[in-house]
Amino acid sequence: MNDINEAGSERYQRGRRLRDACPRKSHAEWRPAADRTDPIALLEASSRGRIPELIPVRYGRMLQSPLAFYRGAALNMAADLATTPASGPRPQICGDCHLLNFGAFATPERRVVFDINDFDETFPAPWEWDVKRLAASFVLACRHNGLSEVVAGDVALACVRSYRERLAEFSRMRVLESWYAKIELDDLIPLIKDESTRKQTQKRLAKARERSVREHDDPKLEAVVDGEATIKDNPPLIYHLPEVGRDAFAARVLSALSGYRESLAPERRALLDRFELKDVAIKVVGVGSVGTWCSVALLLAGEHDPLFLQIKEARASVLEPYAGGVPAANHGERIVLGCRLMQSASDLFLGWTQIEGGVHFYVRQLKDMKIKPLVELFNASVMLQYAQLCGWSLARAHARSGGAAEISGYLGRGDVFDKAVAAFSSTYADQTERDHEALVKAVHDGRLQAESSAAVAG
Repeated sequence: MNDINEAGSERYQRGRRLRDACPRKSHAEWRPAADRTDPIALLEASSRGRIPELIPVRYGRMLQSPLAFYRGAALNMAADLATTPASGPRPQICGDCHLLNFGAFATPERRVVFDINDFDETFPAPWEWDVKRLAASFVLACRHNGLSEVVAGDVALACVRSYRERLAEFSRMRVLESWYAKIELDDLIPLIKDESTRKQTQKRLAKARERSVREHDDPKLEAVVDGEATIKDNPPLIYHLPEVGRDAFAARVLSALSGYRESLAPERRALLDRFELKDVAIKVVGVGSVGTWCSVALLLAGEHDPLFLQIKEARASVLEPYAGGVPAANHGERIVLGCRLMQSASDLFLGWTQIEGGVHFYVRQLKDMKIKPLVELFNASVMLQYAQLCGWSLARAHARSGGAAEISGYLGRGDVFDKAVAAFSSTYADQTERDHEALVKAVHDGRLQAESSAAVAG
């Protein structure tokens, strides 16, 4: 690792000077403004334009716990974060940076890496917003798992400390060295301290590598009577529309795929052209995305040679009203470019499109080697190590935008910022619990309709 060069040193010192206008201790404060927008009104605002029959599913998933509410309330936190201190640098950020938006997946070279895996809200914005949203999610996860407040505070602190220390390392690297940096799962597994978790991760990785795309947990192939391959329904997560409306939906998907092809590099268009579209179905994912248009398309190059693509509606980032800057001409393109900028490896089929009516989409391959963290099973030691891993991954993602030396200069070598964000995380987790209770009351009072049996996926 190289010493900070002269230019980097100047940027580091510039970062140190940012503390004068924005003291690091100021990040500890969270007090809702007297005119803070009603959290339920923000949920209603973020539901506009979604598929009406899926909105109750969204609320049903958010009802399940404060952590589930947090996952679906990115707009609420964006509005709150806009009232908090910011030091100045604005790299490309995730925008919805919580602990369940990280995971392991295969790169085009078939290496399995750990990284951020959701960029629907990505936008150039204050880097502190990602750090605070991530740290607060760990406090909520610890509480959800019945861990003590002491443990929750230690985990949040470890997350931010890891971010600060790893960002300092990236700031001292050559530009290409930091750009090529990856966190590979094979390297991580031996470092897992909890023996049970280490063995379980090894088994899950081995299973993922053995599994073909056709055996993936998301869509499955099903041969119908006439021999045509289709997607197997798995309601309420994956399902076909009824006959009425099915043709119009298929035409919409075809239109999206036609425009999407033009967003790919020529060699990837040639690869895509080897596949033929066979079937499309609705796919309901996550918490925050429920109710947006999302479909899965089955394409075949041969009888046992499938490709599954996810075609997902791209709405304006929740950060746009608060971060300023130039609104994206196509939100699918915004997501794709943010993903390529922040993620260590992006999939071959990542692209974007727009259909008649001005609806934006982005397209990606459904991962055939995807490993989700089983956060609900984490004990204190595993949660602590996972927090350090996520802090490391976020530092790498921010460093790819440039500006690591300036942010590192602001953070410094001590733990002032770490402690401040850990304190913020605890008080903001309290706020989330109050907002979750407001959702419970809104459903109880009939203001919102919720599907209580809605399962969470993705």
